[in-house]
Amino acid sequence: MSAVDLDRLRPDLATLGRAPTAADVASAMRRCGMAVTDSAVLETVAELRRDTLGAGPLDALLREPGVTDVLVNGPDQVFVDRGSGLEQTAIRFGSDADVRRLAARLAASAGRRLDDASPYVDARMSDGVRVHAVLGSLAAPGTCLSLRVPSRIHLSLDEWVERGSLHPVAADVLRQVVAVRVAYLVSGGTGTGKTTLLAALLGLVPHRERLLIVEDSRELAPDHPHCVRLEARPPNGEGIGAVELAVLVRQALRMRPDRVVLGEARGAEICDLLTALNTGHEGGCGTVHANSADDVPARIEALAALGGLDRNAVHAQLASAVEVFVHIRRGPSGHRQVAQISVARRDGEFVRAEPALLFDDTGARRGPGCARLERVLGR
Repeated sequence: MSAVDLDRLRPDLATLGRAPTAADVASAMRRCGMAVTDSAVLETVAELRRDTLGAGPLDALLREPGVTDVLVNGPDQVFVDRGSGLEQTAIRFGSDADVRRLAARLAASAGRRLDDASPYVDARMSDGVRVHAVLGSLAAPGTCLSLRVPSRIHLSLDEWVERGSLHPVAADVLRQVVAVRVAYLVSGGTGTGKTTLLAALLGLVPHRERLLIVEDSRELAPDHPHCVRLEARPPNGEGIGAVELAVLVRQALRMRPDRVVLGEARGAEICDLLTALNTGHEGGCGTVHANSADDVPARIEALAALGGLDRNAVHAQLASAVEVFVHIRRGPSGHRQVAQISVARRDGEFVRAEPALLFDDTGARRGPGCARLERVLGR
């Protein structure tokens, strides 16, 4: 059934005050002068359910294995990322009003509002899908909707190796990093697999240890029997009730953690993580966005500035808190690969990431920091 026909039926069905049955739909179709057949009624009921439940016409995409993102740019452009970059789909909306209606409903399902007074929203649905929307009053070519699908794939370190994303040498090193309780950060761009790799590494933590995981949006699902997850909370429609990551990191430290994990450092909470790693909490870890391993110290410096730390203080904290950086990159084909393992090295007042092991399609190469890495792992 076309979007126009559905629009004709909605006002009639809206008076029911409940979900319409097939009989309700058939009666409404007759009143609107539409042809009523068994197949037409069933098709209309299915369309109405898709339009009022879940993500509507996007549901099928969200359920596809391997899908990481679904992006809507107005009514005529729907893209999907199945792990190999963005592909445009054949899905179309009838109008920008349809996109707006879906975006507002998804926001409402997460307890948020999306309207002319609040023209953008960032929220998480109950199934873990991250929702971001901007109304057409601010965006062209219309209302934009971005859905980020949490990883449904839980890979072990061995499976990373089998897929060609992790060199066997890197796998052995990372096992040692976890075993000797080295503090580390996993870096990379959006969609490179930072969270998936971190989950695999957390699965290696001895089961007698207690993990305290702090996240902005719940994504980490390590194969570990003793995980406590703390999730940040955005402000409600009245702008109150927010709980920030920095607060949760401090709460985690009071909950007798063996390892503190920050799902992703996005702001001032990096200061609290560095403080934790400098006060006896060994083996802590997290992820951070960075274009390369070399950029990680500068990225941490920028985030810590949001927490009030000056440059010298940040690098002093970093030098004694984090020992290893693991960088993932994603090639043009979409293939993810652990490209570099670096060690934190202090040059004068500042910390830099010194390459210890580098990996590409030709194999593994030793970097200038390899000897230092061996000393860190042999402690």
